Amino acid sequence: MRVHPIDFDVFKNVFLSIAEEMGVALRRTGFSPNIKERLDYSCAVYDGAGETIAQGDHMPVHLGAMPLSVRAAIDSGPMESGDIVMLNDPFRGGTHLPDITLVAPVFLNRRKPGGRHERPAFYVANRAHHSDVGGMSPGSMPVAREIYQEGLVIPPVRLVRQGAVVPDVLALLLANVRTPHEREGDLAAQIAATRVADTRLRETIAHYGRVRTLAYAAALQDHTARVLRATIAAIPDGEYDFEDALDDDGFSDRPVLIRASVRIAGEQATIDFTGSSDQVEGSVNANYAVTLSACLYAFRCLVRDDVLYNAGMARPLTVVAPEGTVVNARRPAAVAGGNVETSQRITDVVLGALGRALPDRLPAASQGTMNNITLGGVDAQEKRFAYYETIGGGMGGRRGLQGLSAVHTHMSNTRNTPVEAIEHYLPIRIRQYRVRTDSAGAGAYPGGEGIVREYEMLTDMSVTLLSDRRRTQPYGVQGGLPGGSGRNTLIRQGRETTLPGKVELHLHAGDRLRIETPGGGGYGRVVPSSRAKG
Repeated sequence: MRVHPIDFDVFKNVFLSIAEEMGVALRRTGFSPNIKERLDYSCAVYDGAGETIAQGDHMPVHLGAMPLSVRAAIDSGPMESGDIVMLNDPFRGGTHLPDITLVAPVFLNRRKPGGRHERPAFYVANRAHHSDVGGMSPGSMPVAREIYQEGLVIPPVRLVRQGAVVPDVLALLLANVRTPHEREGDLAAQIAATRVADTRLRETIAHYGRVRTLAYAAALQDHTARVLRATIAAIPDGEYDFEDALDDDGFSDRPVLIRASVRIAGEQATIDFTGSSDQVEGSVNANYAVTLSACLYAFRCLVRDDVLYNAGMARPLTVVAPEGTVVNARRPAAVAGGNVETSQRITDVVLGALGRALPDRLPAASQGTMNNITLGGVDAQEKRFAYYETIGGGMGGRRGLQGLSAVHTHMSNTRNTPVEAIEHYLPIRIRQYRVRTDSAGAGAYPGGEGIVREYEMLTDMSVTLLSDRRRTQPYGVQGGLPGGSGRNTLIRQGRETTLPGKVELHLHAGDRLRIETPGGGGYGRVVPSSRAKG
């Protein structure tokens, strides 16, 4: 079928709008501030083979990994109309256990002899971060040694069968979490989002026809692949190496090395992580899905055209991640921090390697951490609470522009939770929330500044921090200076204690916790009046 440019653009926006509308439905019907306020979720539309057609502008770390979860759901057994499969297993395409994915088939009302549907025409999926899925500490982001300490592992199971929630499956999940009412509400929101997408896809088929719609879905994937191949072809052939490290794994002081070699050969690129550290005792291990997500994101950043982020993005890329390393850990490695911290360092390294090939186009490093904080306890009404958030920081400077301040960067794309929201939901008072001055890396185009966020506990609670760039600094490029390191500080009875980047605490009413996030690296030679603080 001939692809008409106007029709092509119409279908591009139709599929994208369906993914975005799923996100709107999820946000409006979600129970937790993590979904309603932070927007920690992702939604996408897939073809009948489970290949991405379009995804919303949500969380990069989710979206590159979700196709592997969709594939795991498909491989778990035939789905019927009205079924929804639930999973969070990081070794089946998940990112970490709090990220629960729902996958639903979309049938077009055709049945084979014997009453069974033909193969689904589409699949739709969404992934949302739940603020507790059990495990050894509230929030399910502990400084753990194995995945079983991090929470409930969910293989692909039917949460909904033929339109009705499977009560035994739901009961099993809710019996293993600290905040069952909130979890049930957020899962209901995820179910509603899949039904919105199902309705919109049926309407699209009814309006444009099955053959035409499916043909343009494939054309969109092919177009993305062509554009990325052309982008890669414009990079000089060669091998470009870069390495950086995480501060530690939470148990040892040893840095955790990430090393990448990006090989460009014509229209193809290979990203090889041979030489990276072996998987570690702590929870900064990344699974293959997370590493793939970071690589896809880094190459998407090179594309100037307005293309959909879909299955075509992966076609020109080969990712080599040796099994048993920190970028492709084996079960039962702890992985909670791999999704949020190691993904950021993988991105830094791949962008750093590409910067060797395209020095004028690639920026300095952004903050390189999500500054994760999870907390939980029992409030004055004897009600359990569990909460999770990430905190923005400085973006790296780039040619012609300084980095943005106090924003989420790279693999994170959430919002910072408003002070009013966190104080409404939780027994916490925010004492400071401001831009962290003098944290940016100096340069002709300096990096952005980090954030200072200080919490006062109004009741006793458990707190876990998973953060990085507390000892290392976001790198500068082209002569720019590195951004300032982050800092975590406990303030108890007027005394300040510097905390490690990864730590579990039991805090009392009146204790304060101050998080100072890193600034971005600078771009270009430092002018005489500029300086950077570490």
